[in-house]
Amino acid sequence: MSEEKITLERTGDKMPQVGFGCWQIPKKGCAEVVHTAIKQGYRLFDGACDYGNEVEVGQGIKAAIDSGLVTRKDIFVTTKLWNTYHAKEHVRPAFDRSLKDLGLDYIDLYLIHFPISLQYVDFAERYPPGWAVDGKEKHEASKARLWETWVAMEDLVDSGLVRNIGISNMQSSLVQDLLKYARIKPAVLQVEIHPYLPQDGLVSFAQKHNIAITAYSSFGAVSYQKIGFDVKVTHLLEQPEINAIAKKHQKTPAQILLRWATQRGLCVIPKSENEGRMKSNRDISNFKLDDDDIAKIAKYGEKPIRFNNPGVYLSPEFAIFD
Repeated sequence: MSEEKITLERTGDKMPQVGFGCWQIPKKGCAEVVHTAIKQGYRLFDGACDYGNEVEVGQGIKAAIDSGLVTRKDIFVTTKLWNTYHAKEHVRPAFDRSLKDLGLDYIDLYLIHFPISLQYVDFAERYPPGWAVDGKEKHEASKARLWETWVAMEDLVDSGLVRNIGISNMQSSLVQDLLKYARIKPAVLQVEIHPYLPQDGLVSFAQKHNIAITAYSSFGAVSYQKIGFDVKVTHLLEQPEINAIAKKHQKTPAQILLRWATQRGLCVIPKSENEGRMKSNRDISNFKLDDDDIAKIAKYGEKPIRFNNPGVYLSPEFAIFD
C-alpha cells in the first residue's frame, strides 16, 4: 500500500497524508491500539495534551520501536499546546510535559490547539486541565496574546526540540495577522473539514501560502455524538449519495470521505480501534473520485454545518468562528 506524503515548506519534512488520530482513545488499551496502528502502516500520530493519553500513545510508539518494527525517524508525531498554557512563560513547561509523557526527545509538529487563551492551571492542580479553570463550569479567559504565544513556539524550534510548529482551529483573518509578524511561518493548519463544512476559502488561502492543512472530523458528527453533543443531522456515513459513490468505487463510505479530502491535497487523521477499519482507512490511494462524484458531495456543504464550536458548547465569549 503506497503512502502519499505532503512536504512541509521550511524543513522539507514529509508528513504522511493519512495519519492516525488519538482523540477519544481510552487510556486503557491505548498503547496497544497505537502499536496495532503502526503494524497496519500508520506513521503519523496526532495527539494533544487535552486528550489525556499522551503517556499511553508514547508507550505504543516505544513498543513498536523496541520491537524493530519502526525507528523514531519513521514516525511523525503531532501534539498540541492547550489553552491554559498560552502565556509565554508557560509554553515551554507545557511542551516539556508533553515531550516527557510521550517519552520522546523531539516532536515533529507542535500546534496551538485553539486561538483561545484561558487562565493558567498548574500541573499539580489538574492535568490535563480541560476547559474550566475550576474543573467544573468556570471558563475564564487570560490576557495572553497570540503573538507572545507564537514567539514562544518559535523558541521551541530554536531549541531543536520541535521540527515544525503550526496552528489549529483558526480562520483566515487570524492566520493573515499571524503571518505579518511570524519569524517562523506556521507549517500546518489543522481544522474541521468534511463535506458538511468544506471550508473552500480557507483551504485556498492556506495552500496559497504553502501552509499544509490537516482535516479533522472527516466523518462529520460521529465523534461529537459520542460526547453528548445534540447532533441533528444525518451522519455522513449514512448519506445515500455517499453510499452510492462508495458502491460505485467498491469502497466503504468512510474511504470515500477520506479520499474526498486527500484528493484536495489535505491530510486526514481518522481514528479507529478496530484493526479492519484501521486498514481500510489507509487504503484510499488506489482510486480517484471523478467530477460527478465531487459535484454530488459538494451539495452537502451548501449550508455549512460546524460541530466543534466553543462559542456553542462553552459561551459566546469563545465564539471564534462567528
